[in-house]
Amino acid sequence: MASEAFSKQKTIDLRKKHIGPSCKVFFSHDPLKIVRAKGQYMYNEKGEQYLDCINNVAHVGHSHLEVVSAGAKQMELLNTNSRFLHDNLVQYAERLQATLPEKLSVCYFVNSGSEANDLALRLAWQYTGHKDIITLDNAYHGHVSSLINISPYKFHQLAQPEHSQHVHVAPSPDIYRGKYREDHPDPATAYADDVKDIIEKAHAKGHKIAAFIAESLQSCGGQVIPPVGYLQKVAQHVRKAGGIFIADEVQVGFGRVGTHFWAFQLQGEDFIPDIVTMGKPIGNGHPMSCVVTTREVAESFMSSGMEYFNTFGGNPVSCAIGLAVLDVIEKEDLQGNALRVGGYLIELLKKLKERHPLIGDIRGRGLFVGVELVKDLIKRTPATAEAQDVIYRLKDQRILLSADGPHRNVLKFKPPMCFSTEDADLVVEKIDQILTDLENALGLCMSANKDTNNAYSKRKEVLEENGHGFLLNDTSDNQRTTKTNKRRRT
Repeated sequence: MASEAFSKQKTIDLRKKHIGPSCKVFFSHDPLKIVRAKGQYMYNEKGEQYLDCINNVAHVGHSHLEVVSAGAKQMELLNTNSRFLHDNLVQYAERLQATLPEKLSVCYFVNSGSEANDLALRLAWQYTGHKDIITLDNAYHGHVSSLINISPYKFHQLAQPEHSQHVHVAPSPDIYRGKYREDHPDPATAYADDVKDIIEKAHAKGHKIAAFIAESLQSCGGQVIPPVGYLQKVAQHVRKAGGIFIADEVQVGFGRVGTHFWAFQLQGEDFIPDIVTMGKPIGNGHPMSCVVTTREVAESFMSSGMEYFNTFGGNPVSCAIGLAVLDVIEKEDLQGNALRVGGYLIELLKKLKERHPLIGDIRGRGLFVGVELVKDLIKRTPATAEAQDVIYRLKDQRILLSADGPHRNVLKFKPPMCFSTEDADLVVEKIDQILTDLENALGLCMSANKDTNNAYSKRKEVLEENGHGFLLNDTSDNQRTTKTNKRRRT
């Protein structure tokens, strides 16, 4: 029996009455009531359509028939825990592992990104016998206590943050706003050396490093793309200190970056993490996640003497849905679509940047793109209020986009992977109109920033000369999708 349809105001009133006040909604001044969704579109209670540029959870598209059918069909037959043998579990583990380097061969299935990252820490602590964790500034890894401790994005918001002596925060490898910028000859090494310094200082105090954890591309931190070579160099320092490397792919995995199935692969074939965590897109909205690690780490976890059991992790329904998601990604060439449409979107945004002094930086890979807004192109003053204005005005035109980063001034594109070039045209056209209005109101014009434009051109030349063309998100030299299977690994 369908639930009663409340008026929007009654839904708001009941939410305020029964749902914790710290559970926020999008667009709090006028929240949306969404009643259904399909593909890259969401619909409110009036049947009005919104283009979804936010939802990286509905990875293959909202309410995809093949995914929904797979879950419903399995639910009609059986849903139980993984202590019983079932083919779905092993079939899914085999399919998932085929997308990864061969060394990453053992899976633990759980139910959310937070569970996955929490388990990854347990694996690291057990394997190394060490306690300390190195994380990146502005990182977000989950909502459970162990992860709040390693998520500066969250603990910086606390009125009285209690910083754990076993957690060390390294600078975010942001070449636009960070410590080492685009004019640095080797930002990858410089940022990695900061991690090395952290390790040495920890050792001087008698601490030992268990793991370095990082999102392969920082999402909440502002769509940050680390310079090529950074993760390899960090891994070398961490492993030399007896620690391991955890790659958090919860936001960016499953083909979103276009050229590769996993974002950590952007760093090169010579980089393989010790643990990879995944979540959000894995079940297209169904609560499931996974930790994949090496046989050595898994055997060490077993040697603790404690059994690991997760009631719902790896259940037959979840695995059926996971298999369907992998099928759809392949059948509909969604990784290829992310490469093509993402490249098209980035080019549109770069052209927009040439006309708008509010746009400081365009960065991204595939359908993971950030637009950083600034009030001053030289000082790079964050345009926080303007970014909020943009997303609210887009919402009025039925386009859903979010703003994030430490200053909440980065417009974030992470839409369902069925996002089209027509969708890109529409949202960029609307952003163009909104930025024009804002700049007119602020008295900003591009002619006043001619010198900065010249500086940007020089910045581009410097990056290309130093082999950092990747950082400019240029897809022209890599217009192909890297296949990830047993015959051809990356």
